[in-house]
This record gives sequence, structure tokens and C-alpha cells, in this order.
Amino acid sequence: MLSDALKAKFDKIIARYPLKRSAIVPLLMFAQDEIGYVSDEAIEEIARRVEVRPIEVIEDIGYYSMLHRQPLGKYNIQVCTNVSCLLRGGEEILEHCSKKLGIGHKQTTPDGLFSLEEVECLGACCGAPAMQVNYDFYENLTPQKIDALIEKLRSDGAKKSP
Repeated sequence: MLSDALKAKFDKIIARYPLKRSAIVPLLMFAQDEIGYVSDEAIEEIARRVEVRPIEVIEDIGYYSMLHRQPLGKYNIQVCTNVSCLLRGGEEILEHCSKKLGIGHKQTTPDGLFSLEEVECLGACCGAPAMQVNYDFYENLTPQKIDALIEKLRSDGAKKSP
């Protein structure tokens, strides 16, 4: 269920755009941030508010790799394997993350802490290989840097859990 605070935020966001449908992606991002993924309820609510059919909202979700229809781990790790990252070890970084976490592409660890995805491009070619964890970017990756980051996130995630 979407919170009243989120619905109020939707109103403020929509008011910023001359065409309501232009607010679809920001609304989807805020909904995903609140509930952890884009639910059917969020799709219906957004479609109603921006006056489009739900399929038009679903099409936007399919286009943007940062939007998800299923719950993700607390830390969603996206590893770029596009050309620049590929040439500088992106596939090896993805494989290292997979082995370290014990999960593959579009999977989540049993404790719900980590999700892993291979993505096409993060726009960080100069710092390849690169990855994104939620909204934070990491560049010039090595297995050692990844190990340290995963341990830090694991520690932070354990501290914040009830």
C-alpha cells in the first residue's frame, strides 16, 4: 500500500511538469524507494494520476534498468559489462561479485541484503570497470575493492537491521 506521504509527493512532482506523463519515471523511482520495487498498485496509481494506461507505465519500467517489478535486496549491485567496462575487466568483476555473494544475475541473497545485476551502461566509461550500488557509483574496481565494499555494506546492513 502506498503511503499518504508518497501520494502527496506524487502531487508535488506532477505539478512540476507541463505534461503529466513526463512525471512517470520520477514517480516510479519514488514508489520503488518507498516499497522496494514497483508494485501493481504503484503502476495503477501512477497511470491514473498522469492520465495514461497502465501499459504505458509498464513500458517505461521495461526500458529503464533501475526500475524493478520484484523486490530487491537492501543493496542492489549493478555491474556494467558494456564495451569500456568489458575491456577493463567488467565481466571478471561481475563474476567476482557473483562468487562472493553466491548469487547470479537478477538474484537476491537469502538474507535479502544483496541483489546482483549485469547492466549495459552506467555512463562511467572513464572509470571502467564500474558498478552502482543503489544510487552510489564505484569506479576503477578491483576484486579487493569489491571485497572491502561488500564487507562494509554487510556490516552496515547488520547494524541497521532490527
